[in-house]
Amino acid sequence: MEIALNTQFILVGVAFFAGLISSIAGSGGILTLPALLWAGLPPLNALATNKVQSSLGTLSSAWNFFCKGHLDIKPLYSAVAMAVLGSVAGTFLVQSLDGATLTKLIPFLLLAIALYFLFSPKVSEADHPQKISQRWFACTAALGMGFYGGFFGPGMGSIMPFLFVWLLGHNLVKATAETKLMILAVNGTSALIFVFSGYVLWQLAIGMSVAQVIGARLGSNLVMKRGAGFVQPIITVITLLMALKLLFFP
Repeated sequence: MEIALNTQFILVGVAFFAGLISSIAGSGGILTLPALLWAGLPPLNALATNKVQSSLGTLSSAWNFFCKGHLDIKPLYSAVAMAVLGSVAGTFLVQSLDGATLTKLIPFLLLAIALYFLFSPKVSEADHPQKISQRWFACTAALGMGFYGGFFGPGMGSIMPFLFVWLLGHNLVKATAETKLMILAVNGTSALIFVFSGYVLWQLAIGMSVAQVIGARLGSNLVMKRGAGFVQPIITVITLLMALKLLFFP
């Protein structure tokens, strides 16, 4: 599939901004996936290309958090394993749907995510009491988000920190760092399945991946300095606009 050069430049710019936003407050896929659909990619090719470039951007921010001591991987082994299982199931399910069904479904999923952002409580910087064990978290939240991430994905980066704070009592920076590891596992698994299925458009995936990596590095540094709450209103507005665009101007 041929993509015009000016469209490729636009998509690379969107990927950079998405990497920056995703590292701060998650949900960069809310920008990149609609942009890929706008460029004329069929839904499965858009999902596949989005997974590849998003995975590399998340790897950049996760590595940055890890190197600066904000990410402890060992307590998350069970959660990551369950998230990977969920991602495999979600990815195979979405590949079984036809393009027309996905085209109709995606704007409604985006709209649901926008409403979540609009009405969800603000994530606090303070620690909270833990409500469930790590094992129960893995079997419920991690498995469910892994399935959602494999099936669709956008918004996962904003929902997961809230779950870490609400259910495990983690502070915001720790929850944000842990979310990057979870998303890396989910999107990386999904991306590999899409690669072997032949849906990735590499001429876009490579350029967008480089932009994602740079944006994610800058954004992860920013979140360690300032926190993530100031980006949520921006994400809400962008998500609503993208959902409305796909609903009324497909």
